[in-house]
Amino acid sequence: MQSYDERLTAPRSWWLVAALAGVSLGLVLLPLGVLPMLGGVIGGVAVAAAAVSAYGSARIRVVAGSLVAGDARIPVQALGATEVLDAGEAAAWRTYKADPRAFMLLRSYIPTALRVEVTDPADPTPYVYLSTRDPRGLAAALAAVRA
Repeated sequence: MQSYDERLTAPRSWWLVAALAGVSLGLVLLPLGVLPMLGGVIGGVAVAAAAVSAYGSARIRVVAGSLVAGDARIPVQALGATEVLDAGEAAAWRTYKADPRAFMLLRSYIPTALRVEVTDPADPTPYVYLSTRDPRGLAAALAAVRA
């Protein structure tokens, strides 16, 4: 059985933006003195880094017969066909082709995705859209668990 585990980490440029946000807060507090400025830099960087880390902590896993994506846990038996989406198709499914009932784990900095049909008749979710750097690997892991 093939396993799959991916963390959708934020790109390095987002960490730079977090550092710049802290520096900006320090500059705002500079007229109050050096200590408030240092506190602003440290606090601003910490808060911005925590926000980037939280956003980049989403995981996609295939474990124990289930697809775990963010907060969702879906048994593989409730999943149907998979569709590997290149950058163009992924953008289309994020925008004009999107169904508002779908579960979407989106990360704008990841251009490729996997779309998986949900076949459970009791579930109103038509499909699961997952931003992933390795859509073929995820599709293969799902196929291996089903077999």
